[in-house]
Amino acid sequence: MSTAVVTNELRLNSIADTALETAAGLWFLVAVIGQWAFLYYIVAFYGASTVTGNFQAWTRNIFLLKGYVAGDTAGNLAFAAHVLLAAIIAFGGAIQLIPQIRTRAISIHRWNGRLFVLTALGGSVSGLYMVWVRGARINLMSAVGVSLNAVLIILFAGLAWRSALRREIPTHRLWALRLYLVANGQWFIRIGFMAWVLSRRLVGIGESFDGPFFLFWGFGSYLLPLAVLELYLLAQESAGPRGRFAMAGGLVALTLLMGVGIVGFSTFMWNILPGPR
Repeated sequence: MSTAVVTNELRLNSIADTALETAAGLWFLVAVIGQWAFLYYIVAFYGASTVTGNFQAWTRNIFLLKGYVAGDTAGNLAFAAHVLLAAIIAFGGAIQLIPQIRTRAISIHRWNGRLFVLTALGGSVSGLYMVWVRGARINLMSAVGVSLNAVLIILFAGLAWRSALRREIPTHRLWALRLYLVANGQWFIRIGFMAWVLSRRLVGIGESFDGPFFLFWGFGSYLLPLAVLELYLLAQESAGPRGRFAMAGGLVALTLLMGVGIVGFSTFMWNILPGPR
């Protein structure tokens, strides 16, 4: 093999690596913007109303299932805790994935990681309570979808914690990435729903949100991101330049679709926030 051919292959591999890394960075940037917009909405919409006990204000969100229930103080508090835990997940999860913090402020990374794991576990338990005790579900399949999400959060949190204690850093990173995705399953549900509405209108949704889209997306909201992550890791580790270019292109397409959902959901959030527009 000539020197020119080897040089061209090395250059192509370098370009493919850069394309894949750039696509992943773009996805993360857009996701952080969307999640921190979600964080603002949670604090603005649920924060003050929870502190003041004005739970009835939650009825402004017409998509809530068993949000505010008159006379159910325990259930209302459980819902408030579940939602406010989601705010910590939205903020802390992104912080964990910033490489500069991992390398330059390891103590922040470790303590924030502990908080993120505990918050994810608390959100899982409160979510199971909301679905099976309070009855916040559309149907049995939606309850199973939420429950599987909770089980995966608990499983991945345990594996991420164990690998961290054992100082198995590469393994810890993988389980932490998986935990990050499943812990944000409810956020993916919302932006996926908005992306679907904006691209396909109301096809497959159903009058009570029990159509085929929600049947699929109740599981796909966390299983699809997990599948994409595994494909990304496979492309990063063992795919040739074509495979890495294909993965980069797929990530860009998914990022654009995610951006559409973020814009749609952010518009909806803004419109139901209290105060003048």
